[in-house]
Amino acid sequence: MKPQNFEEKIVWYTLIGTYGLYFLGAQFPWISGMSWFLTIYLCKKLWNQPDNTPNEEKIFIPSGIWVWIISMLVMGLSLVVGHLDFKLGNFQLITSLVDFTRSWALLALIPLIGCLNIRPQLIYRAVCIICLHSLIVIAITFVAIKLNFAISYLSPLQAIGKGGRTYYRVLIGASGYDPMAAGNEVRMQLFTPWPPALGLAGNVYFFLAREETNRKWRWIGMIGAVAMVWVSVSRAGLVCLPAVALITWILTVIFTKPKLQIAFGIGSFFAGIVAPLVIDLVKTARDSFTNARAGSSKIRKILKEIELYRWKEAPIWGHGISEFPGPKVTEHMPIGSHDTWIALLYVRGAVGCTALALPMLWSFIILLIKAQNSTTARAGLCIVLVLFIFGFSEGIEILAYTYWPGLLMMGIALKEKLPNRINANQEEYVLS
Repeated sequence: MKPQNFEEKIVWYTLIGTYGLYFLGAQFPWISGMSWFLTIYLCKKLWNQPDNTPNEEKIFIPSGIWVWIISMLVMGLSLVVGHLDFKLGNFQLITSLVDFTRSWALLALIPLIGCLNIRPQLIYRAVCIICLHSLIVIAITFVAIKLNFAISYLSPLQAIGKGGRTYYRVLIGASGYDPMAAGNEVRMQLFTPWPPALGLAGNVYFFLAREETNRKWRWIGMIGAVAMVWVSVSRAGLVCLPAVALITWILTVIFTKPKLQIAFGIGSFFAGIVAPLVIDLVKTARDSFTNARAGSSKIRKILKEIELYRWKEAPIWGHGISEFPGPKVTEHMPIGSHDTWIALLYVRGAVGCTALALPMLWSFIILLIKAQNSTTARAGLCIVLVLFIFGFSEGIEILAYTYWPGLLMMGIALKEKLPNRINANQEEYVLS
């Protein structure tokens, strides 16, 4: 598998060089810079594209990606209005806009890059290589833990790139202990800024690696991705992976096969009979999920309650920024952090929350239709579901640079054209 054009070379070498970028502390600024560079490159190619360009090489931007672009522009508008409403000052506004270009903006730019001539197979293989690298790093980390060895340093690029020390800190060896968890369990973060972010990246990489056609690389990729989720000890990650796999199987397999629909219906009937037992099991699982890190769950619950209560102060446009530091009751964790959906209501108001929900719902519907006949669309559908689920526990916008191959695949899937064959009056019509 080798890149065949300029855009594929950038994507390929950036992906397989993930750990190299991480050890340099350059991952955060490089991915955001690459996204803007390839966006400008796409606009230039689109502007200079001749009318006689072959259809298979022609660049076009589908409606699904336009929805993401417009929605993120609205998100940016809500940022500006929130700052003006609370008189946060010009310096804070400029700082927030710069941060916006490296977070929320990537949710539109990276899918847009998918409109370039980038083969999904290239992404699948590169992701499998990253997962292989992760298996090696996990093994080294386990040895380092036994030897109580660790190297941690702050990349000098932080002085140039700004955006928070966390995104430039490099950790090699033993990873962080979670003081809120029973037994001070060890959690790995590998190339991400914190362990739950690795759970998110692992989920995204699993559903990309699953589409690799080479059997050997597919298994390496899936095993590596599962290992990433496992060592992150992310509760959301451990729940999300099987949940998304089951949901997509139901949506793309059962709903298209009558025999499976009948079997599923019979199974649902018997499930209703044992519903009380199932409910008890769900409650037990939920309690275990919460008690696994009771301190963390308590703080997250308090944060959500405060965010929902204070959302009433600015219901339309939000407060503009997170409140940092937070009160003592949240262990000084910022109000408007630690998740996406509820935090958005506080920071960006109803406008910002809608600006994320609308393109996500739009993409889900389009990719669900395409996924009945396309593995590329199925991969994109899985990415949308993973982001939706993780939105309740992580800030998906600031972590876009860690799972960006998923956003790129979503853009490729939205761009993909599929013929819909409809049999009407014994005649077949092909709709492009």
